[in-house]
Amino acid sequence: MITRLAVAALAAGLALITTGTAHATTLSSGHVDVIDVDWTGSALTLDLRDGTVSPAVDRAPSTVTLNAVPASKSTVPSGSAYSFLGAPGSTFWVLPQNSVSGVLWPGFDTSGVPSGVLLNNSVSVKLVSVTGPADFSVYTTGFGGSVSVWFDSGNGLPDSRTLAINSHAHANWAFEAAGTYTAVFEVTATKAAGGAVTTGQKSYTFAVQP
Repeated sequence: MITRLAVAALAAGLALITTGTAHATTLSSGHVDVIDVDWTGSALTLDLRDGTVSPAVDRAPSTVTLNAVPASKSTVPSGSAYSFLGAPGSTFWVLPQNSVSGVLWPGFDTSGVPSGVLLNNSVSVKLVSVTGPADFSVYTTGFGGSVSVWFDSGNGLPDSRTLAINSHAHANWAFEAAGTYTAVFEVTATKAAGGAVTTGQKSYTFAVQP
């Protein structure tokens, strides 16, 4: 005789087979376009382009955990340009703008959007919200020590950044404490023919290791 408990267990097992398991992929090093914007049919889409495998594959952000391994730990440089990261000399973790062996190298890619379909050939990337143990930010550094902050949960959200289509860029993704962060992004644009388009909000999980 099949008991109610056995039936419930069987149903739960079938549900796992049907729906899959969240965060089935964990990435800890190599190249990945965290913000991968494409134009599919007549829709703007946002996913994660995993370049740690060959050929690269698109993944739903909600199925991936992005690790900031202990090797990504750093200290806040001196100078007022870095004050958004905390006090000089304090610890933070950074997934870097430039490739570092053994550390995840996250980027932004809009090469999947053809010219002419969007107004001004650009999209707006919005950081909607962040939950986690401390502040999260994305910034770039340039010649002469210049710093450009793209997103910073420490001074209020949402934050938006305009990106040209057919482009690929890297930045520093910074976390001010160890723990798990959930960052919600959304990409919006205006069609060249008129009308707003959006990818909807997508959640990304970062696991920052002490």
